[in-house]
Amino acid sequence: MLAGRYKILNKIGAGGMSDVYKAIDTLIERDVAIKVLKPEYSEDVNFLTKFHTEAKAAGVLQNPNIVNVYDVGSENKLHYIVMEYVEGITLKTYIEKCERISVKESLAIAIQVANGIRAAHNKGIIHRDIKPQNIMVSIDGKAKVTDFGIARATTSNTISSDVMGSVHYTSPEQARNGFVDAKSDIYSFGIVMYEMVTGRVPFDGDSAVSVALQHLQEEIIRPSAYVDDLPISLEKIILKCTQKSPDRRYHSMDELLEDLKRAAKNPDEDFVVIDPAPAVSNVTRVISKEEVDKINEIAGTTEDTVSAPKAKDMRKVFDDDDDDDDDSKPLLSPKWEKIVTIGGIAVAAALIILIILIVGTIMDWFSVSKGPGKNDPNPVVDDADKIEMINIVGFTFDEAQRLLNEMGLGIQITAAETSEEYEEGQIMSQSVEKGEMVEKNTTIKVVVCAGTEGFQLPKVSNLMQEEATKLLMSSPYYLVVSVTYEYSSTVEAMRVISVNPREGSTVHSGDSITLVISRGPESVEVPDVTNMTESEARAALTAAGFSVTVTSEYSDQVEAGRVISQSIAGGKTAAPASTIKIIVSLGPESHLYKYKGSLSAAQDIIKDGYTYHAVKAYIEIYSGDDLVFAEEITSFPYEIDLSDLPEELGTVKIVWVYANESNSSDTFIQEEQRSITFSAQ
Repeated sequence: MLAGRYKILNKIGAGGMSDVYKAIDTLIERDVAIKVLKPEYSEDVNFLTKFHTEAKAAGVLQNPNIVNVYDVGSENKLHYIVMEYVEGITLKTYIEKCERISVKESLAIAIQVANGIRAAHNKGIIHRDIKPQNIMVSIDGKAKVTDFGIARATTSNTISSDVMGSVHYTSPEQARNGFVDAKSDIYSFGIVMYEMVTGRVPFDGDSAVSVALQHLQEEIIRPSAYVDDLPISLEKIILKCTQKSPDRRYHSMDELLEDLKRAAKNPDEDFVVIDPAPAVSNVTRVISKEEVDKINEIAGTTEDTVSAPKAKDMRKVFDDDDDDDDDSKPLLSPKWEKIVTIGGIAVAAALIILIILIVGTIMDWFSVSKGPGKNDPNPVVDDADKIEMINIVGFTFDEAQRLLNEMGLGIQITAAETSEEYEEGQIMSQSVEKGEMVEKNTTIKVVVCAGTEGFQLPKVSNLMQEEATKLLMSSPYYLVVSVTYEYSSTVEAMRVISVNPREGSTVHSGDSITLVISRGPESVEVPDVTNMTESEARAALTAAGFSVTVTSEYSDQVEAGRVISQSIAGGKTAAPASTIKIIVSLGPESHLYKYKGSLSAAQDIIKDGYTYHAVKAYIEIYSGDDLVFAEEITSFPYEIDLSDLPEELGTVKIVWVYANESNSSDTFIQEEQRSITFSAQ
C-alpha cells in the first residue's frame, strides 16, 4: 500500500528513469498506473525539486489524448507519479508488431497525438521527449501522450540512462544542448510520424553520439523512398516537421494539426508549403569541438568518445546548376575581371560597414555598458552566428530567461546558495562570462541566491498532507518533501503528525523535509451489516471510516435488497479507510419459459345420423395458476407463440363448437383440457 490509498497489484513496465506498477486507488476504486523513480534520481535534490514542480504542472492537463496525472508524492524516499491507467501498448511496440502502419491509421494516430501535444503547448508545457515509447495506444485505438512531468524535469545529466531511446527523435537544437521550445516537440513528432509510415527511424547508428551528429548534419531521406504509395501531403508534412532550422518547421501545433486533418480528407492534394532554405556557402560549417563536447554530455559519454570532425571530412562543394557552354568567351580579360571583382568586393564591404554603423547607432548597439547586472541587457551578434554574452548577475531568473530567450539562448538553474550580497531569487553567477562569444541555442547555467542565512521552517502540524506538501514546495520555500506514515489515535488520517527537521528549525531552499502523516487509528472494529438494506449498510460502514463496494447475487434465503454477506465479518478489526465489500440479495433467481403450438381443426363427429363440423374454438392457456392466453379461433390451423412465462408447467383448455352441416343452428360444444410443459428461454 502506497500513501495509505494506492494498493500495488503488479509491475507492468520499466524505463530508464522509473519502474511502472498497476495499482488500485482504494479511495475511489479506480485502476491507476504509478511511476516510481529509480534510486539514482531520488538522491538528486535539484532534479527532485523540479520533478515535483513539473509533475504537478502536468496535473493541470486534462485532454483525451494525454495520459492524465492524478497525484504526485513521496514516501520513504520513494518518489512517484500516479497516472491514468491505459490498457494497451506503446506506439513503439505497435510499430514493431505491424512493421509499418497504414497511411490512414498513421494519420488517425498522428491527429490524436498532435491534439494532445497542442493542449500541453497551450498551457505553456513543452514535452522535450516525444517518442513512440511515450505514446500509448489503447485497445480501443485511442492514442495518448504520457510522461509530460518527467520529460520536462530532465536535464542533460538525468537522461543519459535512456539516451538511445530518445536520441533517435531528438531535435538538432537538443543535440546541441541549446534552447528548446515547442518547435523541438514538432521535430520529434515528425520523426515519430516518419517511423509510423516507414517502419524505421531516419537516422541510426552504433552510438548516441553518431545519431545526434546525423540530426545536426545529414539530410533526411524522403519517406517515399521506402513507401511507394505514400501520399504527397503526408510526406511533406513529415519533411516540414523535420527541418534542421526551427524557423522552417511548423510555427505551432495548431498549424500542424490543421494540415494533418486536411491530409486525412485529401491525402493526394499538394498543399503543404515548406519555406525555402537560406543561401548556403560553398563549404558546410564544421561542427566545433565545443558542440561535440555538448553532444557527448547529453549522451552521457566522456569527451574522448568522439572528436570534432576534420574539415576535409565534412566539406561538401555545391556546384552551379548551369555550366557555361564550352565555346563561350569571357567579356573581359582576366586582368580586368580581377580588377572589377576586387572593386566590387570593396564597394560591397564599404556599403555593409556603412549600413551596420547606421543601424547600430539607431539600435544603440555601440552604447557603453554602465556596469554589471541590469544595466547591460544588449546582446551583440557577430556575422559568424555567435552571440556576445551579456551580464545577467543580479537579474531574477524570470528576467534573465526572457532576455536570453530573445537572444536565442537557454538558461538552467544548477544550484541555489545563500548569500549576504544578493537578494533572494537573484542570479549570483553564470557559466559563460560577459563578453564571451557563444553559439546560438547554448544553455547558460546559473546559480541563484536562496536567501541570506536560510529561514524558519513554517508550522505544518495538523495540516492535510496535500496542503502541507504544496506549502513547503512552493514559493518562497522551494523545499524537497518526502513522506512517511504512522498510525495515530489522536491525529486524523492524512494529517501531519510531525516534521523532520522540527518546525522553527533554520532551513534553506532545496533542503529535504520529511513529513510524518497519520494513518488514523491502527485498527477499527467493523460493524455487522448482514441483513441490513444496502443504504443502511453503506451508512454504517462509512460512519466507521470504511469504503464500500457492492455486488449482487440471487438468494432463496435473504430478501431482495438486503445484505447477504460482507468481506470482513462484523466484530473483526481492519485498518481505517479499508474497503469492505458487501453482497446484496437479488431475491430468488427466476427462470422464464416460452411456448409455441399450432391448433388444427377437430375431426368431424357423426351424431344421431348427422355430421357435425368444428366451426370455432375458445382456447385458454394457463402458466401455473396464471391465465396467460385466451382467444376465440374461427380459422385453422392457428399458430400460438408465447414468451416470458413464469413457470415451466401449465395447462391448456379448449372448448370446441360443432355445427350440423345441414342445419347450422344445430350446435353442441365439447371441452378438452390437458397438462403441457413449456420450454426454457
